Amino acid sequence: MSEVPSTSLKILYQDESLVIVNKPSGLLVHKSPIDRHETRFALQEVRDQIGQYVYPVHRLDKPTSGVLVFALNEDVAQQLSLMFREGRVHKTYLAVVRGYTPESGEIDHPLKQMLDTKAQKAKGITKEAQEAQTSYQRLATVELPFPVSRYPVARYSLVRLKPSTGRKHQLRRHMKHIFHPIVGDTKHGRGEHNKLFREKFNVHRLLLHAFELSFLHPVTGEEVSVFAPLDEVFTSLLQTFGWNGVELDN
Repeated sequence: MSEVPSTSLKILYQDESLVIVNKPSGLLVHKSPIDRHETRFALQEVRDQIGQYVYPVHRLDKPTSGVLVFALNEDVAQQLSLMFREGRVHKTYLAVVRGYTPESGEIDHPLKQMLDTKAQKAKGITKEAQEAQTSYQRLATVELPFPVSRYPVARYSLVRLKPSTGRKHQLRRHMKHIFHPIVGDTKHGRGEHNKLFREKFNVHRLLLHAFELSFLHPVTGEEVSVFAPLDEVFTSLLQTFGWNGVELDN
């Protein structure tokens, strides 16, 4: 994973109650016991950037880029966290996956909890399976003249993903479950495809991006809908594959 450049995060939306930024791939949301060596965190950078304390209300995996919401006071943080847990926040992701997926589909596959630390286990948190649902839509495909594994060519799909639950690594695990792992996923993906993208396209990131987030504002009740532009790596890949004309939003 290449180092995240130390620049200000792009603010997508801000008012007196919350701030929404475009998190780059490779940046942690906050300190984590599984990444003790990291010194940069989105929470701290946004706090320093706007000059006030911010409260995390949801998470994006370190390698995932895109829309990230912070509350600006504790009451709003509690309300937003509840909205995320209850599925009242609508999330749309974009991903590049191995193979040609069906045109659309629903993945209803329970996922066991992934525990980060021994402390969680000590507290009695179990690995029981939790319900998890994701819908997907194929937006475009490409066939590349590179042999991978036992296949003479390599095929990939650009997909739009909409999770209705928020389990850890849900999209990455669900796409693996239907045999279309996300390119660049070093934990749930396929190494030979990740290697191809590194060597042929200089892509060293997980190709998963939180593209849109929409919800009713916890204070005003008005609808908030925010889009996060793709980074240079993702945008360049779309152009290379002839996908730059694809309509990404609904």
